[in-house]
Formats: sequence, structure tokens, C-alpha cells
Amino acid sequence: MTQRMELATVMDRLAVDELVTEYAVAVDDGDWAAYRALFTADGRADYRSAGGIEGEAGQVAGWLAGSLELFAMRQHLIVNRHVRFGILDHDTGDTARVRADYLNPMRFAGDGGSGAPDLVCGGRYAFGLLRTAEGWRLREVVVEERWRRMPERGPVAVPE
Repeated sequence: MTQRMELATVMDRLAVDELVTEYAVAVDDGDWAAYRALFTADGRADYRSAGGIEGEAGQVAGWLAGSLELFAMRQHLIVNRHVRFGILDHDTGDTARVRADYLNPMRFAGDGGSGAPDLVCGGRYAFGLLRTAEGWRLREVVVEERWRRMPERGPVAVPE
């Protein structure tokens, strides 16, 4: 591999990492316009393993906005990012797959308690990315929730 190719790969890895971080920040901040802008025009997300829906990014953003109103504090920690670049139309590096683990503590709105999270869940994300004229964008996000610690005061009802 030439130095130029190595530098391009490093730059792509940084851009992909930034996109995953922007995703977490958009969800945590409830910035649904920013969330939708991270996706390709045909981008989809699947939150069914966490009790959610699967659909196009705008539809899923609407569902997330309603569901996450329950929580005043959300903090996605996305770690152990495993990035693999793929080939599209015989060009290298036009697609990427990212597998990453997450930990997500959340606190209910109006909860005057200790400040500790009321609900904590964890699992794995599978991100499918595409290089576009605007840069890297999400084509697919699949959430695989593996565990959830519910609040002691009872389960949370997630609106549909």
C-alpha cells in the first residue's frame, strides 16, 4: 500500500468515526434534523430489538423524538468500533461497515432523584455507510440491544 493510499484510509477512518459520533450526539441531544441529515436519501434504521420500529430515517427520527421525550438525560457511549471498508462499483472504499458496542444510561424527565440513571441498556450497533458527494452518510443503522436494567419503580412504557 502506498503512503497516499494509507493516508486516504486514515482520513476515511476519521470521517467514519466522526459520523458515528455525530449520530450519538444527535440522538442524545434530540437534534432530529441533524439525525436525518446523517443518512443517505434511502437510509434506514432498525430499533426493533430495543422495542422500537424499523423504517426510513425520517420516520424513525419521529418515533425516537416521541419515545425519548421520557428521558431528560441520554448519553450514548459507542465504543469498540470495528471498521471495514468495502467495494462498490469496483472502486475501493466507497462503503464501510462499522460494528460497535454501546452503553446508554438515561434518566427520566422530572426525576428529582440522585442524578443517577433510571434506565441503562447496552448492546451493539451495525452501521452501513456510503461515501456520497457530501461525504460519508449512514445507509443503515441496526440496533441489537443485548441487555437492559430497568428502574426499580417499574418498567418504562415506550410509546409506539
